[in-house]
Amino acid sequence: MRPIVRDMKLLFDANLSPTLAKHFEKDFPGSKHVLNIGLNKEDHFIWQYAKDNNFTIVSKDSDFYDRTILFGFPPKIIWIRKGNCSTEEVKILLSKAKLLEFIEDKENAVLVLK
Repeated sequence: MRPIVRDMKLLFDANLSPTLAKHFEKDFPGSKHVLNIGLNKEDHFIWQYAKDNNFTIVSKDSDFYDRTILFGFPPKIIWIRKGNCSTEEVKILLSKAKLLEFIEDKENAVLVLK
């Protein structure tokens, strides 16, 4: 079992299932899905919300990677680059990734998962 880190929250983008936020709530308390908090689907609103509220964005959208190139971080981005895949496959990808190490890393802004 991974340790719970109270300051680290995941913000799941609209292109991922809302059930992911519930699943990862155990390890990352306070994690949310953009639809559950009424965020506009426009990337700049999601980016600003994540930055203001200490979230790491999880998305299949390359636009967040592009924003990181332009603006740096925070927020950090976990970019799922696995084409069409099930929610279960995304859960497995995220569960196998070293998310805590990435979120605590002071140098890397984007974690790419394939």
